[in-house]
Amino acid sequence: MLGLKLPTDPRWVNIAEKNIDEILIDHAHCELKAASTANSLIMSFPEYSDLVTEMVSLVKEEMSHFKMVHERLLKRGIKLGQDRKDEYVNSLLKFFPKGGSRTTQLVHRLLYAALIEARSCERFRLLSENIKDKELAKFYRDLMASEANHYTLFLNFARNFGDRKEVDKKWNELLEFEAELMKNLGTKETIHG
Repeated sequence: MLGLKLPTDPRWVNIAEKNIDEILIDHAHCELKAASTANSLIMSFPEYSDLVTEMVSLVKEEMSHFKMVHERLLKRGIKLGQDRKDEYVNSLLKFFPKGGSRTTQLVHRLLYAALIEARSCERFRLLSENIKDKELAKFYRDLMASEANHYTLFLNFARNFGDRKEVDKKWNELLEFEAELMKNLGTKETIHG
């Protein structure tokens, strides 16, 4: 369903479970970045009313997810701490060339967002099915559905704003690029790395 070309190495779950506090910290920062991405799309492309409406809802949802993760951190006596660079996202953002028309820029940003949400969904599924902490397993199962919805939301917007055939071609090329990235990731206690 997600279209990912390379699944996460199952050993990532072992790393994640042994470092679940670090996963929660990274996850909290991912939720903040997701809200920031939605907000940035509103500010950059205010002329697309349908997009703005959906992104307003998404900002609220992502901030509610941040709140839920942060509450779990506090319950465990863990401070959020500083954000860390996301090697996955930083590498991914190098795929599309800078510049182009506003529509091209919008489509590229939407495709990046769709892929990040798809990979998050896959990772949340792995956590929900494999970690021993039943409360956290349920938490990640519940969030997995939201990530899947965000993935389809971004991908559908990209297809609506761009030429469908060209967007699908770019999407498949981005998926191939991401699969190559994933060959070197999955060894860190981060949501994407």
